[in-house]
Formats: sequence, structure tokens, C-alpha cells
Amino acid sequence: MTLYSKIIGTGSYLPAKRVTNQQLADQLAEQGIETSDEWIVSRSGISARHFAEPEQKSSDLAVIAAQRALEMAQLQPNDIDLIILASSTPDFFGSFPSTACIVQKKLGMTNHGAAVDVQAVCSGFVYAVSTADAFIRAGVHKNVLVIGAEVFSRILDFKDRTTCVLFGDGAGAIVLTASEQPGVLATKLHADGRHSDILSVPGAPDGGALAGSAFLHMDGPAVFKLAVSVLEKVAHEALEQANMSSEQIDWLVPHQANIRIMSSTAKKLGLPAEKMVVTVDQHGNTSAASIPLALDVAVRDGRIKKDQTVMMEGVGGGFTWGAVLVKMNGLPEQGDFKAAL
Repeated sequence: MTLYSKIIGTGSYLPAKRVTNQQLADQLAEQGIETSDEWIVSRSGISARHFAEPEQKSSDLAVIAAQRALEMAQLQPNDIDLIILASSTPDFFGSFPSTACIVQKKLGMTNHGAAVDVQAVCSGFVYAVSTADAFIRAGVHKNVLVIGAEVFSRILDFKDRTTCVLFGDGAGAIVLTASEQPGVLATKLHADGRHSDILSVPGAPDGGALAGSAFLHMDGPAVFKLAVSVLEKVAHEALEQANMSSEQIDWLVPHQANIRIMSSTAKKLGLPAEKMVVTVDQHGNTSAASIPLALDVAVRDGRIKKDQTVMMEGVGGGFTWGAVLVKMNGLPEQGDFKAAL
């Protein structure tokens, strides 16, 4: 029997603290830094973002998103035999124990299933889905919880208006399960370490202290140029792998980083704006969480329906990029789950 994987549940979570552009502009003005709602919206399409409370960690956000995905999938935590969590803001400075293991603990899982973090920054969720799909196809795991969770507010320099206005906190999750029917139709991943310096947090542990900067550093123009170049190409590679054309895509769910990058990608794929899921205006760039967040919102509000075809793609530091083409044939019927909160 040939094994495939399919999505049977989605979930997401945004912290309660919502910060509008005007609120952020007022905060920055107190430090003598000028920005405005118009300036932020015109350059990114972002109107607001959510910031975690000081006591909230990536694992806390991840657990809520995971619980909602499990509820839709009608599974219990111990039905999961692998957790793959994508994050650039793990719970611990040394990145261990993994945030995936912390999530396993907080979900109350006792079945000794595997748990691991992956790091591909904003492409992390696509990398994690591709990895989960490979494990399931190989017959190694049956039910995989894939999570993207970030608290990027912890690594933002609020003296740098070119970056601090762009990012937010949040989490998204899906449940993939083994199936005789193809759900994940194609995955394609890439990386080019020659561009590792254009998006990074260049600090490193040194004798119990931090050497270098703990803040996010980004060469915005360089990231924009690379992103618009690679996203179209990787989408076509995934379509070619699945023997499909862009006309067969029902929904494009891109990494929610910048509306200009997103719109450019859709245009190059010949997709109308109405076929692109956009949530960046409400939560900013949540890195590895942004794709599953957007996916869950569109599933729960009824835009993405059972058996439709969805293209998910992202780019991130490293430089990394990738795409996943999915037929949403594992979803429950609309109305069998609650709308996104």
C-alpha cells in the first residue's frame, strides 16, 4: 500500500495584546523615532500585530494552536507520535530542551512519541510540513503535529523602525495523518547560505553571556529582491512535481511578510488577488507561524473548503525558501468546527 499524508486539522492562536500602528507609532515617538500608520501600511500592508505577555513563551502559544488543531482533527494528544515545531524564538536561549519537547509536556503527552524543533526562520513551517510528509510516507509515523510558533517581539530593536513595525507574535498548527489518498501533493525546499547575512540575529552565547546582538537585523531591499525572485520559481517547481498548473490552485497561502511581496508572487503565478489569503494586516510577520495562522483563519471562516487545492510557500533567513502543494481532502465538513478565535 502506498502511503500519503493529509491535513485533518488546523489551529491558531494570537496573544491577547493587540498593538495598532498608531499605538506603536506613539510608543516610538516617546523615544524620538518617527513613524506613522500610513508609512507602515504603504510599505508592508500591516495595520496591527499581537505581542505576547512577558510570561508567555513560544511553547505557550504553540500549545493553544495545537489544542485547536487536535480538536478539529478529533484526536487526543497521545494519538500524536511526532511533533515538529518550527521557531526562531525557542523557549530557551541555548535552544534546548527543544520547544517541541516543552509542548509535548504541556499537552500532557505520555506516549513517548518523538519531538523536534526545526529552524528555517520564516520558511520553517514549510520545512516542517515537508519533513512530516516524508516521515509519514516512509511509514515511520502516523499522526504528526506540525507547529509554527514565535515571540518575535523579544528580538525586536524598538529603536529601528524599519524592522520593529513589521513583526508580531503568534502560533499556528496542523495535524497530518497517514492516508491512502494523497493530501500533500508536492513539496520543494531550497536554501542558499551565501545570503545568510541579510536576515539574522547575529548574537551568540559566550561564557554564559551574549556576544554580539540579540536583535533581529535585516537588509530589507536584499530580502525583498530575493523573495520575489524565488517564490514564483519554487511554486512552479511544486506544481511541476504534482503535474499541475497554477490554474488548478484554489488558494495561495503565502508567508505573511509583506503585501507587496505576496501580491507580486500571486501576479507572477497568474492568480487573482481574490485567490490569495491575506492576514498580514492583522498580525504582521509572525515568521514560522504566519502560514499556519493564515491557513487556519481561511479554513475556519469557510474560504478554504474541503477538497480544494492550496499552495503554501515562504522565504526566510538562511536564506531559505520552499513550497507545499496540498489538497485539503482531510478536512471535516464546514460547520463541524468553530470559527477562528
